[in-house]
Amino acid sequence: MEYIRSLCVYCGSSDRGPVAHKDAARAFGHELAQRGVNLVFGGGRVGVMGTLADAVLEGGGSVTGIIPDFLMRHEIGHQGITELEIVATMHDRKARMAELSDGFVVLPGGLGTLEELFEIITWKQLGLHTKPIVVVNSTGYWDNLRTVIDGIVAAGYARRKNVELAAFVDS
Repeated sequence: MEYIRSLCVYCGSSDRGPVAHKDAARAFGHELAQRGVNLVFGGGRVGVMGTLADAVLEGGGSVTGIIPDFLMRHEIGHQGITELEIVATMHDRKARMAELSDGFVVLPGGLGTLEELFEIITWKQLGLHTKPIVVVNSTGYWDNLRTVIDGIVAAGYARRKNVELAAFVDS
């Protein structure tokens, strides 16, 4: 595997999630900074997303945010990061994040995070990229998702080898 210089992280933008998720994001952000890995993320200043970006910056790391114009108009964009790219649409955002990244990590989040996870796994299944995908199952947050995925495999709608395109880890 090639060296990871830039890592895309998908995670929640809500401040209502458990504190443990922000704590894990903070620790991960410090680790990224220490290893000199650029964070590529959705560009928000709130929730797990904002906590992660702030931690990378606190550690002296580099942060690239990609945010659609309509979210900037809602003043959600993180103005204090290394680079903030404003794009036209959510589709442009996801494509640009993937383009800039050597791999993907999924932290706890909501429906948008799930959508990003399934899209990037599907892109890998279709051969559009070969980059690693890691789902961080902090505090068992993604356990129910794994159950749903196992049910999809059991019903014959996915092959086990395709499900294994993303690695689930506890930390």
